Amino acid sequence: MSLDLDTLEFLRQHHPAWRLLGSPHAALVASFLHRTFVEPNKRTITQADLAEALEDDLFALRERLGDETFPRTALEYLNDWAGDDKGWLRKFYRQGSDEPCFDLTPATEKAIGWLGTLSERSFVGTESRLLTLFELLRQIASGSETDPEARLAALQKRRDEIDDEIARVREGDMPMLDDSALRDRFQQFVTVARELLGDFREVEQNFRILDRGVRERIALWEGGKGELLEDIMSERDVIIDSDQGRSFRAFWDFLMSSERQDEFGELLDRVLSLPAVTELNPDARTRRVHYDWLEAGEHTQRTVARLSQQLRRFLDDAAWLENRRIMNILRGIEGKALVVRESLPGGNFYAIAESRASVELPMERPLYSPGLRPHLVDLAPVADGGDVDAAALFSETVVDKDALARHVRRALQGASRVTLGELCERWPLQQGLAELVTYLALADDRFDSTVDEAVEDVIVWRGQDRDGIERMKQARLPRVVFMR
Repeated sequence: MSLDLDTLEFLRQHHPAWRLLGSPHAALVASFLHRTFVEPNKRTITQADLAEALEDDLFALRERLGDETFPRTALEYLNDWAGDDKGWLRKFYRQGSDEPCFDLTPATEKAIGWLGTLSERSFVGTESRLLTLFELLRQIASGSETDPEARLAALQKRRDEIDDEIARVREGDMPMLDDSALRDRFQQFVTVARELLGDFREVEQNFRILDRGVRERIALWEGGKGELLEDIMSERDVIIDSDQGRSFRAFWDFLMSSERQDEFGELLDRVLSLPAVTELNPDARTRRVHYDWLEAGEHTQRTVARLSQQLRRFLDDAAWLENRRIMNILRGIEGKALVVRESLPGGNFYAIAESRASVELPMERPLYSPGLRPHLVDLAPVADGGDVDAAALFSETVVDKDALARHVRRALQGASRVTLGELCERWPLQQGLAELVTYLALADDRFDSTVDEAVEDVIVWRGQDRDGIERMKQARLPRVVFMR
């Protein structure tokens, strides 16, 4: 980030940490929040408990500095600190509870952490940090090396160093860290452990910002459900797949390993029992810092879970609205039926195409049965010498059922329903009554169809009589409707 004049001026006016440091009550706010949140590593405190603790502090300050020092009540101060113009606390409600809770914002934790660095330190270790930097550079260089020979050379060098150290230990030459080096490294461990807890608040806030954006978008969304879900899930993937998200996931996987937790606890107990570390009088909470990491990580995980919950609730709400629309339609029908109950209209005033849904269960479908193959016997016919009329072989009429089915499908591509009369007008009958009967067979076997007994259609085609004279023929039948 560039620290030019405009950037710093913007931060001075809008950043909560800067506003806190510039507040006339900065000492009260920072000291109280540090004692209640940072020192005991509390993630959330209920409004009643936090107001009571602040009221005790205010009472003690008024006793010492006078009644006019802090004239407002503790709850007024807390609500002021959680306001948008301050942003030092986050006020929220837990799920299933109507009691407000408070939590530090990442900006406030940064400000408190920076204030903690202002005091002079009796011991400033530099060696451990330099070694840490050196180790980080070595990991980066080794992890990005693509040349196998160079990678093998680096591993060989490390193995030689380990072998040399093993040999020296076997000979009795065992180098030990002096007390200064131990204190240096322990101070750095405590600093990084505390900073890590603060980083969890920032990661959680980023996920919370995403959650808030999802709520706002769901409330104002007017488009399709699929588009909204795709949009939201893409943003969620961006956060999770970001450097911050992947680093958090790797850290969480590492911390959730019971083997790693046991190893970490054993190492921590050994370090805290060293005399050089005991002289530093370390905070008792350092012994359980990995449990604090777990608790902070669970807060972040719950925020991610709430994001998924918002999506599920949105889908449930959409289904509920659809059900409510159907119920409104049914109630409207019931109301109209009650109105005409005493004076029913004559004739067929209402018709229902289908009184029930057609359900076809999978097990009701017939199994496939292969067709029978005719067995041809190679027999030579024996003629009796008489004359045979071959015209009977050519008088058979064969209707191409598949061709007629294609006519129906093509007609249904442009409309949801088509009548048999319309089909015959579009594709006139070429084989007369046989073709018409085939259409009726298709309506019964292959297509969804219905018969309207109230309407009669007249199908006309051109055919020949027994004498071979061409005549117009027609058939009258109830309207047959093919449906998509």
